[in-house]
Amino acid sequence: MEGVTFAFVCVDKGSARSKIFDLLISKGIPFIDVGMGLDRKRGSINGMMRATYYSSENAEGVRNKGLAEMSDQPDDIYRTNIQISEINALNACLAVIRFKQLRGFYFEEIPYYHLLLEIGDFKVVGESEL
Repeated sequence: MEGVTFAFVCVDKGSARSKIFDLLISKGIPFIDVGMGLDRKRGSINGMMRATYYSSENAEGVRNKGLAEMSDQPDDIYRTNIQISEINALNACLAVIRFKQLRGFYFEEIPYYHLLLEIGDFKVVGESEL
């Protein structure tokens, strides 16, 4: 981790995410974590994508909000469905756009640290204050 100034966390195991968070927070490295929650309650896949920014100053407070899974889900649909690649790609794009907003490349009207994108209706919601 020597020389790392920013990180993206993109893992499908909550237990791994927890250990990565511990390391990044202890070293004061800001990061964006992405995740998704999917279901088939209506037949077709639905759910949300998440992109959450953990600044070096507020990472512990954001972590304490419990926005990201920190344990493993045994019946996770993510592991059994082959139509996930485009959702992964879109989730990665959200993270990169958010990173570029933080760096001033893209305009940022509201400084969200937490974004959710609903797959079914493409609504985006965000949180901007701790």
